[in-house]
Amino acid sequence: MSTENELFSAVDALLEQVAQDPLPHPAERRRLREAAGLSQDQIAAALKTRRETVSGWEAGRTDPRPPKRAAYARLLEGLAERFPPPGQEAADAAAGAGAGDDAGPAGPAAAEPTAPTADGAGAAVPEDASARAADVVTPSVPTPAAAPSPAASVPTPAAAPSPAASVPTPAAAPAPAASVPSPAPAADVRSGSRPAVRAAGGPGRRPAPVAGEARFSHGPLVVLDADSDRQVVAYGVGGIVLDVPAASLPALVEWALGEAMLGAPRLHRNGRDSDPVLVLTDAAAERYGLPARLSPQERLAGRLPDDHKVVKQLAKADWQLTRRGLGPWARIYRPAQGGRRSCVQLCVLGWDALDARSWGGAADLPPAELARLLGTYATRVITPRGSTAVNGLELMTALHPPTRAGEPDASGRRHSEHNPGSLGTQPVDCAPPEAPDGHPLLAHLPRFHQRGPAEMLLEEAYDWARPLTDEECLKPYVVGIDVNMAFAAGANGAVVGLGAPTRVSRPAFDPKVPGCWLVDLSHIELDPRLPSPFTPTGTRPEGPAWYATPTVAYAVELGWSVQPLEGYLRAETGRYLDAWYGRLRDAYVATMADLGVTAGMEPQAFLDAMARHREVDPELALVLTAIKATVKGGIGKLRERPRGGGWRPGQPWPALQRPTWRPDIRAAVISRTRVNMHRKMRNLAAATGRFPVAVLSDCAVYASDGPSPLDFLPYEDGKPLKGGFQLGVSPGMVKHEGTQTVLWAEGVREEHGDSLNLARYIKDGRITAQDDGE
Repeated sequence: MSTENELFSAVDALLEQVAQDPLPHPAERRRLREAAGLSQDQIAAALKTRRETVSGWEAGRTDPRPPKRAAYARLLEGLAERFPPPGQEAADAAAGAGAGDDAGPAGPAAAEPTAPTADGAGAAVPEDASARAADVVTPSVPTPAAAPSPAASVPTPAAAPSPAASVPTPAAAPAPAASVPSPAPAADVRSGSRPAVRAAGGPGRRPAPVAGEARFSHGPLVVLDADSDRQVVAYGVGGIVLDVPAASLPALVEWALGEAMLGAPRLHRNGRDSDPVLVLTDAAAERYGLPARLSPQERLAGRLPDDHKVVKQLAKADWQLTRRGLGPWARIYRPAQGGRRSCVQLCVLGWDALDARSWGGAADLPPAELARLLGTYATRVITPRGSTAVNGLELMTALHPPTRAGEPDASGRRHSEHNPGSLGTQPVDCAPPEAPDGHPLLAHLPRFHQRGPAEMLLEEAYDWARPLTDEECLKPYVVGIDVNMAFAAGANGAVVGLGAPTRVSRPAFDPKVPGCWLVDLSHIELDPRLPSPFTPTGTRPEGPAWYATPTVAYAVELGWSVQPLEGYLRAETGRYLDAWYGRLRDAYVATMADLGVTAGMEPQAFLDAMARHREVDPELALVLTAIKATVKGGIGKLRERPRGGGWRPGQPWPALQRPTWRPDIRAAVISRTRVNMHRKMRNLAAATGRFPVAVLSDCAVYASDGPSPLDFLPYEDGKPLKGGFQLGVSPGMVKHEGTQTVLWAEGVREEHGDSLNLARYIKDGRITAQDDGE
């Protein structure tokens, strides 16, 4: 009898699911709510569900399940009685008996979702580079909160009114522009609990895709999690949630490249679309046969062994791994066919894919919140495909692809050619002074030879400090200010070499020619209360040394004559990093605005907003940290050093094979950053007589009469000193880094010596370890 009851109960559940309360078109659901002045949060609270669930109902991604479906239908029915569609009464009168349930609100036809394009017209993204009209495409991921865009509405055949009918059909209802385009029929999308039954037209199913649908309608990435029943759910950008049918890692890759509709459009017309990224929680990793944590041996190798069962599964399914293997950031691919890539990027959280130094506690966030964080970064910066340093370097290439489509040959076939302004596809040798220790160019040097400034280009960030003067000791505070995105600002407008260097003997200095110059600047005398602009330590040069072009140009700016003895100069030049700077600047400023810090704020208002910005939205604050790490890491990657235990000095290492291994570009950016810092400190000293007591990279510390930067930064009528430090959110402007007492500073120096850099500890005052200059 119990078995019979169970069968009857199952049948009743099916019947209940089939015979459901009718619901209006998703666009009408939203119209009714907005007409009543209700928020999605209010609807969610009344129905005891989540706001994201209501958003999914209104976007057409999902439909409610019993018992919420009946309650939601009743609510919409009541709202429809109170708020009929505009023009409904007149339309009913004209039609005689009225249009009934088949009538929809008057308005523009539903817009077909399309891939974003460079000109914003909403046309499908072409594969042929020659068909693209703009250089940069900014990926745009729809979010449920976005407002409809009437200009984007494109009439479809189903939406066009017939000559005999004056009332549009439901197909002509205005669809919210924020709604996420429907996936292929097999892609089950949900926002809420998992549908119990998957029948055609049943709950949880979505209509077949329409013509012109965006290929990446579900965003650049998803975070996968598994429940106790081993059911996998994918959390995406904009609150979408996808059911994942894949039971193995090869099947998961196929799903990501097919029905999941993941990825992001290229950032440059000659570039390539971003591959889907699958972020695996511990539960999801174990569901697909991967360990939640790597063993000590695997951590040392940075990957699973090649004989692991999952690696064998991928090989059996004809999937390949890059040389990095199956590690924290694994790239799984098949060779491109017909110009189309088949590649998926894995990010395994339990294997420390998201380094806490760059991402904070992002790896510990719930899946939906992590998807929001990573999705914001992907939309504003680049789809992550490795560490933030890797992302910074990849962004350079994405904005300046090495090749472009050439003109057709006699057979009509197109071949790729060098893309002007890029670094090309082949690495170039650096100049000997630009080579770091151990480089193959230096293999002829004795084993323990120590190169000095006359042999090695030493363009590094400041690490300088001096004792406080008697006058400074009488002030109560030391205050630190920090330059926003200092290295990004240093990259902006930098003219760098694009090709290999040419050695020149006794060249005439030209500030427009990038390269490195052997020149003696030791004769230049500056105020000792300022660090020298020519060395990272801030000490005066002692003789000829190698300098990047911006450093020598600053000596000329200061009024001194220079005569280089030798140079390694580059004839092919360009502002390679301008687009890179622009994208990172926009990402930084937009994220700061989300945190309540905007451009144009009054200085005190800016300081107040900065003091609380990380509490406004802790998740977005982690995005901010990642953006800043992308800048520093990307610049650092330009001179990546050898890693691993098998390397020996004089031998090449893998990074040397990249066209983006360019220590000269790194040196130019750091040189411009240090010079910019010195110029502002010099201008402040000339105007006020105030000098820094310590400088570390992009942070300067001043003795002050008060605890605020406004107590020593000059402002007249709200305007800052021209050419000096200015409080504000834009890159190159400064913010408050920290304040300590002069007694603290003197006590630290007595205990640790004058060589300790106060700027390193000004933020919280804690001396965690002996200063080591790192």
